[in-house]
Amino acid sequence: MDRRREVVLAGHSGDDATARSALADPDPQVRCAALGALVRLGRLTPAEFGAALADDDPVVRRRAAALAPRAFEPAQMPVTELLEALEDPEWGVVETAASSLGEIDERSPHCAEAVTALTGVATLHQDPMCRESAVAALGSIGSESGLDAVLQGCGDRANVRRRAVLALAAFDDPRASEMLRSLTEDRDLQVSQAAEDLLAIETGEQI
Repeated sequence: MDRRREVVLAGHSGDDATARSALADPDPQVRCAALGALVRLGRLTPAEFGAALADDDPVVRRRAAALAPRAFEPAQMPVTELLEALEDPEWGVVETAASSLGEIDERSPHCAEAVTALTGVATLHQDPMCRESAVAALGSIGSESGLDAVLQGCGDRANVRRRAVLALAAFDDPRASEMLRSLTEDRDLQVSQAAEDLLAIETGEQI
C-alpha cells in the first residue's frame, strides 16, 4: 500500500498516530493527506495547522487554508495564521485563505482585522480570483465596514462582479440597493439576473 493511501485510511480508522507521523513526510501530497486525516478525526492541533500554513510547498499551504473551517469552530478560527496567508506569494493560497476567513464569527475579536485585510485583497490584489474570493468572504461576514470593497468589486471583472452582486445581499444599506439597481443593466447576464432577483426579494416580489 502506498504511503498516501495508508494515511487516508488512517483518517477513517481512528489511527491518528499514523496520520500525525505523515505530517513530516517528504512527499507534499502525503502531508496534505495527513492534514485531511487529522481534520476528519478532529485531532489537528492549532500548532500543526500553523506549521502546515508555513510549509515549504504551496500545495500543503493551500490545503491547510482550505481545511480551516472544518478543523475549527468559527469562534476558534486561527485568524492570525490565515491573515498571514493572505500575503502568501502563491495566489492560490491567498484565494483559499480569503475564502476560509469568510467563515469566521463576526463576534470574533479578530473580525475587524480580518475585514480590513480582506478589503485590501478585494481592492488591491493583482489576481482577479483572489479579489473574487475576498469579496465573497466580505459578503459572508457581513460587516458594514466591508461594504465599500464589495461596491468596488461591482465594477471589477465579470467573475468578481458575480460574487460582489451576491455579497450585496448581506448589507442593509441604501448604497447596496442602489448598486443592485445599477447592476440590473450589467453587460454580464449572470450579474444582471442576480441583481434583478435580489431586488425582487428585497421588495417582496415573487421571482
